[in-house]
Amino acid sequence: MDRVEKSGVIARWVKTHLVLYTGPTRHPFILSIRDRTIDFSSFKRWLGQDYIFVREFVPFAASVLLKASKNSDDNSDMEVILSGLASLSDEISWFKQEAAKWDVPLSDVVVHKSNQNYCRFLESLMLPAVEYCVVFTALWAIETVYQESFSHCLEAGRKTPPELLAACKRWGREGFGEFCRSLKKIVNRCLEKAADEALKKAEVTFLHVLGLEIEFWDTSHGGPK
Repeated sequence: MDRVEKSGVIARWVKTHLVLYTGPTRHPFILSIRDRTIDFSSFKRWLGQDYIFVREFVPFAASVLLKASKNSDDNSDMEVILSGLASLSDEISWFKQEAAKWDVPLSDVVVHKSNQNYCRFLESLMLPAVEYCVVFTALWAIETVYQESFSHCLEAGRKTPPELLAACKRWGREGFGEFCRSLKKIVNRCLEKAADEALKKAEVTFLHVLGLEIEFWDTSHGGPK
């Protein structure tokens, strides 16, 4: 496969796997927020689980930064990753504040199986042997699913409950969208240069993230799994 054929890899992946891509970005949990049919117990369940996930996401994101320092051919990659890392402290604080507001005791949250699987997947990506384009694909996909999901709850015609607007704006705001687009540019650049084997691994990782996101939303929407 030559370089020309590899251009626009992400766009091709999304087009090829559109049904799976739509699974998490237009999941019933997200749609229930947008049309104001959500049971707030589902939101509280998501709040506790995602707090745990974000804490596990921090070392993963840090590992991507470390890998960028050793493997990236563009110094600006580190700047983009650092901007994301800098926001994670504020994000954890936000989860704590929201948990207090919704009376969700974070110390008592039982980690659901879907969350455990997702966290183990992040750990597997932190191994030194995992290619840079693969881990960056995962980082981009994880962040983008949330951006596209929650931004949908801010679009025209939405009936999003006022109580949930803060959550939707956190990931659906334009600033976070710009961050995700920056990640996308880096991923596309890396994939255009990647060997075929690494490119295949990156696509498998992309699909795996989508599947894990669907399972995570399922747990939030339908109860423990």
